[in-house]
Amino acid sequence: QLQLVESGGGWVQPGGSLRLDCAASGGTFSDYYMGWFRQAPGKEREFVATINLSGDQYFANSVEGRFSIARDDAKSTLYLRILEAKLEDTAVYYCAAATTYSVFDYHYSYWGQGTQVTVSA
Repeated sequence: QLQLVESGGGWVQPGGSLRLDCAASGGTFSDYYMGWFRQAPGKEREFVATINLSGDQYFANSVEGRFSIARDDAKSTLYLRILEAKLEDTAVYYCAAATTYSVFDYHYSYWGQGTQVTVSA
């Protein structure tokens, strides 16, 4: 069973940058399509970005051009780099693994515990 552990969350100023890591264990990381989701206080969880087995990426409109996603299969690690952070990026960020390329959370079978990102001046 794949286990995912996020790290790297914290506080960042508007316009600043932050990198989130997601370390996988207990399975073959390279077999999974990976994604990042986030949930802000009082809001539903939403899709942020996904990367397929070949490295193709897809982003939510709200973060495209400001976020990047990458994977290192040799290290079984997924990354999300937040650039030009905005106040509305404040949320708990989750990494997740799926067996299909999808923006829908119900396609993802494995989830991390989440890491808090707070954007404030």
